Amino acid sequence: MRAWRALRRTAASSSSSSSSSSSSPSDAKPRRRAWEASLSPLERVRRLLPPEEAAVGAAAAPQPLQASPDKEEEMEVGPMVEAAGRHSVPFRAGELALAEMRRKHNTTLKLLCRLAAEAVLNSSGGVLPHRDIIGQLPGQVLRTSEGKRLLLRRPSLDEYVLLMPRGPTIAYPKDISALLMMMDIHPGDTVLETGSGSGAMSLFLSRAVGPKGRVLSYEIREDHHHLAKKNYRHWRSAWEKGHVDEWPDNVEFILKDISTAAADMKSVTLDAVVLDMLNPHCALPVVHPSLKQGGVCAVYLANITQVIELLDRVRSCKLPFLCERIIEVTHRSWSVLPAKLKHYKSSQMVETQENIEELPPNEYEEIHIQHQAVLKESEYNESLSDAAETNHSVPYIARPSHWQEAHSEQAL
Repeated sequence: MRAWRALRRTAASSSSSSSSSSSSPSDAKPRRRAWEASLSPLERVRRLLPPEEAAVGAAAAPQPLQASPDKEEEMEVGPMVEAAGRHSVPFRAGELALAEMRRKHNTTLKLLCRLAAEAVLNSSGGVLPHRDIIGQLPGQVLRTSEGKRLLLRRPSLDEYVLLMPRGPTIAYPKDISALLMMMDIHPGDTVLETGSGSGAMSLFLSRAVGPKGRVLSYEIREDHHHLAKKNYRHWRSAWEKGHVDEWPDNVEFILKDISTAAADMKSVTLDAVVLDMLNPHCALPVVHPSLKQGGVCAVYLANITQVIELLDRVRSCKLPFLCERIIEVTHRSWSVLPAKLKHYKSSQMVETQENIEELPPNEYEEIHIQHQAVLKESEYNESLSDAAETNHSVPYIARPSHWQEAHSEQAL
């Protein structure tokens, strides 16, 4: 406590002496900005110490490392060049491109195509030759033959899954994300999937287990089996053309009924199992011996009736499985837009004319009263808009979106 008081007295005396020394305005230093005058905590403590102790502390402080000019140039330029080489890869022939076009009601039309020099991207807003896309960087906005704006970029995995050719109904990315979280999959794991379908789950599992992992995907139908392999192969080839690193080739598609694959499961140790099939209870006795102790078996079902049937089969067959939780994944899109404030005179003319033409006479008085209330609100909104322009702020309206995003498929 005494030491702190001595430091405060020393600081007060030094500040008084400095203020008395600056008598003439011409000798005063120029005023510094707030961020230039800010001190670090160590510098603040050093200012409170006597001059001799502050000099000793400054001498004992560690000096920053000084790098040679060549190394400084490497340190500054190297990461930037590496980042540019990793992210600034232009479109090339043979890879996938996603075109987005704005539509009415704040909706977006997405078109997926595989780039080829002679091909053309057809849309409701005109055509765009692929040769105009090849060589461009992702994120560019190009115009179609009718002047419509198209945003070109590489598709993400969930966008590819929603837009790729499909036979059976796919597991949607929101559900796949929940399944991956429940199974707690790590890089290097071995995962069994029953029901390849269109290959959506296989792609996400392939990314989750990484190059050192392994995915075994069983499918009983031959057409679904070939479609899943095709979609997986198309994604891998497009990824290799547009990225520096390669997509792992770690999925083994097997055309076989999982209920008859007990002999194949004896030589495999599974870290997790995901069942996406009509009768998952038929696969549980087969996959149980290969699932490691404490492993998770996630089951993807369409409705709660199938959940009840599965739990009843597990109980009646006395299978060694414990139902930890049953969840339903909901996904709601929101629309957040600046408010459009109408001019009350023009809205009065338009709305009054519409009411006279469309509404019967007995309902006109009631609507007219409501119309006057709307006009008063619009006058108030105009005053708000003037204040918003003065303060450089705009009111926003946030509400759940009423329109579903359109998914347009292109043949690959």
